[in-house]
Amino acid sequence: MSVHPNRIDTDTNPVPIPRTLAEFAAQPDEKEWRDWIARLPALLADVRARWGLDVGAPYEPGGMCSWVAPARTASGDQVVLKLGIRHDESEHEIDGLRFWDGDGTARLYDAFTTDDTAVLLLERCLPGFSLKKELPEPKQDEIIARLLRRLWREPPTGHLFRPLQSMCDDWGDSLERKIEQYPDSLDGGLARTGLEIFRGYAASTHRHVLLCTDLHGDNVLAAQREPWLVIDPKPYVGDPAYDAVQHLLNGPGRLESDPRGLCQRMAHLLDVDAERIAHWLLARCVQEAYSSGDWGRQLGAVAHLLAP
Repeated sequence: MSVHPNRIDTDTNPVPIPRTLAEFAAQPDEKEWRDWIARLPALLADVRARWGLDVGAPYEPGGMCSWVAPARTASGDQVVLKLGIRHDESEHEIDGLRFWDGDGTARLYDAFTTDDTAVLLLERCLPGFSLKKELPEPKQDEIIARLLRRLWREPPTGHLFRPLQSMCDDWGDSLERKIEQYPDSLDGGLARTGLEIFRGYAASTHRHVLLCTDLHGDNVLAAQREPWLVIDPKPYVGDPAYDAVQHLLNGPGRLESDPRGLCQRMAHLLDVDAERIAHWLLARCVQEAYSSGDWGRQLGAVAHLLAP
């Protein structure tokens, strides 16, 4: 068996690999991803047999952590099959979709996990175009806010979801290493402010609801059951103000011109405190400022605009 940039070759079962996943796996230090891709034909064959699926070609360009394709059940129902590499941030995607049960999200029909893969059978969103590509950013704000306010519910006692602070701790550790490694990339006081937010800000909220944490226009699809449905959540429990941030980061042009104004707008739409959104946004911009290229420079500039 050999792995090519856009196909797995086996004697009997070539499986196309979407571009983003293939490009990420081709990086020299991503052997784990290449090994996972090499196991896909056998896993896909097992899933087809288990659920009686006719599976189409994967969606392009796809994501870097999953193989996702349209499929039909034996009864002809249109569904989506998602095979996702298990990684820390998405570990409770299945649990979150079960908790929300289609109330604002795509429905989860069935799922199971292996040591390294989460396998999900999902509602197919039709026509399926993304909110980001279909509507201007101010309208996206409104739809994202309406969806988030529906999703923010307290999980039951004994739930398995991790606190937001656990993700912030991981990001804080990573940011601290970058600050030490690249001391001239960002003003030291500003970098430390971002680090302090990651280290302790999550504990300062009085609300603890189930969050998406990665909700933005590309993760909201047009559907028939409802106009828009959320896909690909990465659930954690914590401060609802945090959940505005990923959407804001996905519009860097607006952020550069008026980040505090955007925080105020989202705070009004979400009925949360604007300063809390601004603090979370500052931390994430500080984190992203250590990325290479225009993205890092853009968000580094936004971090300065948000500085206390």
